[in-house]
Amino acid sequence: MIRIVFFLLAVTALALGAMWIVERPGEIVLTWQGWRISTSVTVALIALAALLVTAIVVWSLLRFFVTAPGNLSMFLTERRRARGWRALSRGMIAAGAGNLALARNSANEAQKILGHEPLAMLLAAQAAQLDGDAPRAEAEFRAMLAQPETRLLGLRGLYLEARRRDDHLAARDAAEEAAKSDAGILWASEALLEFQSIRGEWDEAIATVEREAKAGAIDKPMMKRRRAVLLTAQGLTIEHNDPSKALVLAREAAKLAPSLVPAAALAGRLEARDGSPRRAQRVIEKAWAIAPHPELAESYGGLRPQDAAKERLLRIKSLARKNAEHPEATIAIARAAIDAQDFVAAREALLPFAANPTQAMCLMMAELEALDHGDHGKAREWTVRAVRAKRDLAWVADGFISERWLPASPVTGRLDAFEWKEPPVAPAGPILEHVVEQGFAKPAPAPAAVPPSVAAKPSEDILLVPEDARPRAPVKRPAIAPIIAEPPLPDDPGLDPERDDDAEASKSVLRGWFNRPA
Repeated sequence: MIRIVFFLLAVTALALGAMWIVERPGEIVLTWQGWRISTSVTVALIALAALLVTAIVVWSLLRFFVTAPGNLSMFLTERRRARGWRALSRGMIAAGAGNLALARNSANEAQKILGHEPLAMLLAAQAAQLDGDAPRAEAEFRAMLAQPETRLLGLRGLYLEARRRDDHLAARDAAEEAAKSDAGILWASEALLEFQSIRGEWDEAIATVEREAKAGAIDKPMMKRRRAVLLTAQGLTIEHNDPSKALVLAREAAKLAPSLVPAAALAGRLEARDGSPRRAQRVIEKAWAIAPHPELAESYGGLRPQDAAKERLLRIKSLARKNAEHPEATIAIARAAIDAQDFVAAREALLPFAANPTQAMCLMMAELEALDHGDHGKAREWTVRAVRAKRDLAWVADGFISERWLPASPVTGRLDAFEWKEPPVAPAGPILEHVVEQGFAKPAPAPAAVPPSVAAKPSEDILLVPEDARPRAPVKRPAIAPIIAEPPLPDDPGLDPERDDDAEASKSVLRGWFNRPA
C-alpha cells in the first residue's frame, strides 16, 4: 500500500513538472562551428532523456558481453556445487537409514565435487563405518586433523574407532588431545576422566574435573561431588601409608559431599585413630542421617576399640535413632546386639521385618535361634528361607555388584557410578567378598556365569590403581560362624535338641550338603 502511494505521488510530481514547463515556453539555441541549432525547451528535454536511455542500454550490452564468460563459469560452478550438496544430503539420509550402497556412492560424488568440505569428509567416514571398513574410516578421520575446523571432529572419530577395537591407549591419546584443544568439550574430558579414574591417577583426575568446572562443562554441585569422590579414593589408597594426609583428604571429601558414605566412614575411622572421637562421631552421624549404611555403623561402633560389646550396642542404638525407619538401622542394631549377646534386643529389632526379611536378617535370625535356644531346626529353616529372601542392598554399577565401594565402575570406567541399592536378580558381575582388601585393585576374573560384555571389559592396561600402590588392609569384622544346615527330608525328624555330643560332626555333614555340586 505504501509503495502505491509513493508511486502515485511520483507520477503526480512528474505531471505537474511537465505542465509547468509547457506553460512556460522557451527556445534553446546552440551555435557551434558555423552550425546553429534552435529548438524549444520541451524538445530539448525529450532529446536529453532519449540520449541518456540510449547510453544506458549501450553500456549494459557492452558489460554483458564482457562479463558473459565469467558469469557462465560461475553459473556452472554453482550448479555443480548444488549437485554436490544434493549428493551430500542424500548420502546423510542414506547413512542414517542404513542404505550402504547409496551412502557410499553419494559420499564419493560429494567428495569429488566438494573436495575437502567437512561434511563430505564426515559422510565418507560414516559410509566406511557403515561398510565395516575400520581402516578407511580411521584414514578419513585422520585426514580431518589437517584442517582446524575439522580437527576436533577427527579426534572424536578416532576416539570412537579406538574404543570400538578396545585400543584404550589410542582412545586416551585422542581424548587427551581433544581436551587440551578445548576444555569445554564434554565428551573428551569425560573420557579422559574415566581413564584416569580407572588407572588411579587421582591428582590428574582432580585437575580434569577442575578444568571442566572452569570451562562450564559441569555445574558446581557435580564438581563438588566428583572432587569428593576422587579425594575419597585417594584417601582410601593411602589410608595406611600416610594416614595424616588421608585424614586431610577425607575431611575435605566429607565436607564437599556429606552423603558420600565412604568419605564419612573413612573420615570417622581416621578421626578416631587420630584421637578425635567426637569429631568422628559428628561426621558419621551427619552422613547416617542422609544415607544409612552398614559401613557407617561399623565405623561408629569402633570409635573406641577398648569399649565392650554392650557399650558398642548402646552407641549403635543412638546412631540408629537418627534414621530409625531405615532397614539399615534395624540390621545395625541386631548385629551389635548379637555381638553383645543381647538376644532379646536383637529379636525386638528384627521383629518388624519378620514378614518380609532380607537375606541378612534371615541369617541373623538363624544365628539367634542357634545361639539363644540351641534350636538348630529353626536355624535351619531361617537359613533355607534366606535363599529366597529379598536381597540385601549392595554397591551396584552398570550391573556389576561389589560388596565394597569403588570410585569408578570396573565395567565402563564411569566415575561415581556405584549406588547403594538392591542388586538385580541376575547379577552382571560377581559379588566381591574382599574387593577393597587391596584398596582399589583390578577386579578378579569373572566366573562363567558372568556375561561376556562384563567379563571382557577390564583389560590389562586398565587398572583401578597403579601397580606400585600399597594395598589397604581389610576392615576387621567380628567373626561370625554361619549357621549352615540341611533342610530335613520328609521322613527326617531333624536334629535331636537333646543330643549335644556330636554337634561338630553334624555341622560338617550339613556344610557338605551346601557345598555339593548342583
